[in-house]
Amino acid sequence: MTFELPAQRLQHGRFQHGQLAGAVTRSKNGRTFYTSLDALGQVETYVQSERAWAVKRAQQMGRYERVAQMRLVTKVTRGRAPRVFWVDRDGVEGHQYLTHLGWRERQLLFIEGPEGPEPAWLWLTEQGLPMLPDRWNTVFTTANLRCEEALLTPAEREVGRNLRAAEVRGRTPYAPPHSTRHSFALYMLIVLNQLMEAARFGLTAADRRDFAMLFGDPWWLVKTLLGHADVETTKRHYLAPVAHLQLESILATAEADGPDREVENIDGVFARLAKESAGIQDIDVIVDRLPVAGR
Repeated sequence: MTFELPAQRLQHGRFQHGQLAGAVTRSKNGRTFYTSLDALGQVETYVQSERAWAVKRAQQMGRYERVAQMRLVTKVTRGRAPRVFWVDRDGVEGHQYLTHLGWRERQLLFIEGPEGPEPAWLWLTEQGLPMLPDRWNTVFTTANLRCEEALLTPAEREVGRNLRAAEVRGRTPYAPPHSTRHSFALYMLIVLNQLMEAARFGLTAADRRDFAMLFGDPWWLVKTLLGHADVETTKRHYLAPVAHLQLESILATAEADGPDREVENIDGVFARLAKESAGIQDIDVIVDRLPVAGR
């Protein structure tokens, strides 16, 4: 919801963190998530432009007046266990812990905006109503079809994706909503491994052991960020595209061992992974292959 957007900036960094409510996760366990300032800026731009337009149009057409079970939020407490207080159309007051609010309850919550009540739900349809979770499948499917329309010939598009030649599939990006979670897992595995590699230089064997015990290894950290109970779940399901490769060959940056060794650029690591594994797409490579207008 709009009042759940991260607002607390991490010290010495370009990231902010927020809390994901347990009721909207598969495991029903809340956890902390992190987002870059750039990403938050894009969300705020959406709120002030497309979202504001959709809300104003819905208000003008009286759509919110027809929401029979509207709950107008009157207060949101802070602290370790924030609660949301509201009043419904009959004047009946209610409240619930924020982490216990499921998506069905959340779509009924409204806040008082500049021009009247508007949904507390962040992502709205063009009609100004909450975009339900399964609608993200349609958003991604439509985007995939747009890419195919631009990058494949009519004859190539007639063939189902699973039956297309590998060369054809490699010319267009394809992603379902859950792929963003897989991409996050792979990205964090590589970044964390490089941080671990950089940290071990100048440390004794005992220091490195203490470092690993304090922070864990990259697999354990990614497991924690994804909210998995078992690191094997992380390895088996979320990093399946690279499961057939040795971790050292995926993440190693150079043969030499020492403070002067060269560190491979992260973009280079991803490019190499995309070449070595059929389960990873390098969008930069696909974009670079696109014909330039006028060439």
